[in-house]
Amino acid sequence: MRAGTVTEVPAQAGAGTRPQPPAARGRATAGAGRLAALLVSPTLLVLTIVVLYPTLMALKESLYGPKGLDPATGFISDTEPFVGLLNYADIFGEAGARFWNAFWNTTFFTVVTVGLETVIGVAMALIMHKAFRGRALVRAGILVPWAVPTAISGLLWRWIFNSDGVANALLGQQILWTTEGFHAKVAVIVAEVWKTAPFIGLLVLAGLQVIPKEVYEAARMDGARPVRRFWHITLPLVKPALLVAVLFRCMDALRMFDLPYILVGAQKHSVETLSMLAQNEASNVRFGPASAYAVILFLYVFLIALAFVRLLGTDLVGAEAVANAGCSSAVGR
Repeated sequence: MRAGTVTEVPAQAGAGTRPQPPAARGRATAGAGRLAALLVSPTLLVLTIVVLYPTLMALKESLYGPKGLDPATGFISDTEPFVGLLNYADIFGEAGARFWNAFWNTTFFTVVTVGLETVIGVAMALIMHKAFRGRALVRAGILVPWAVPTAISGLLWRWIFNSDGVANALLGQQILWTTEGFHAKVAVIVAEVWKTAPFIGLLVLAGLQVIPKEVYEAARMDGARPVRRFWHITLPLVKPALLVAVLFRCMDALRMFDLPYILVGAQKHSVETLSMLAQNEASNVRFGPASAYAVILFLYVFLIALAFVRLLGTDLVGAEAVANAGCSSAVGR
């Protein structure tokens, strides 16, 4: 190369590329939107058939009374008379005591069982996440109760809580677990927690397995103790999976029916839930009141789910907390 010669600099790739016109970008966006709608349409169709249509039919049925004497005309009718909001007025009026008892039982079972299942499920997940000999056997043993059908679980615990069953033999007392009283609530709570705590443990385990090991190694080098590592690393990073598990369990517990029905029995004041109340009305051919109970339960579950979704939408962990998770262990020094 001679002195004074100017060397040409190659043009960068894409330097001369013209920006995509707005019309082309609009067509690409429209095409992506149509593809997304096509992929989501089967799910929306299933939800419409399984959820939306039954909900609308239940709402319509709740506006009709039982067959028999028409309160408007005073004549016997072969069809269900339209009564408007009378079924809802009766629920909060004449049948108010039974409704509020079932509402309290439903809420009590949900809060207590989900709280205990969360604590026990997290402990199960931490145990299943540890590397030790026989871990696969321990995981299988922990998940067995969740795989047992609820009806079979109810029959199993009914045998355990029998008057001459295993529970009384261990306690050395004669407690009638399957009759009225607070002990019936305890029996339902024990059986429910035993069955569904592994579900929370399984979802939390999935969250634990995506946490990088380097974060824990950095925390150990910083001198953070196990308790500090759990509170400042494990719990914040696993919180999204934990909240999803708690949401699913709350929605399931609010609809609790089969376990108390089989374990304790129907029309038991101590354990009657909103689902059991609706079933009792339907079994007595009072489909209007039964639908009204079902609609109220649906609204209750919907409000709880909406509150959880709003809570999850606020990103409780936060991008800053995730980014600084490796440094948070410094507080444990």
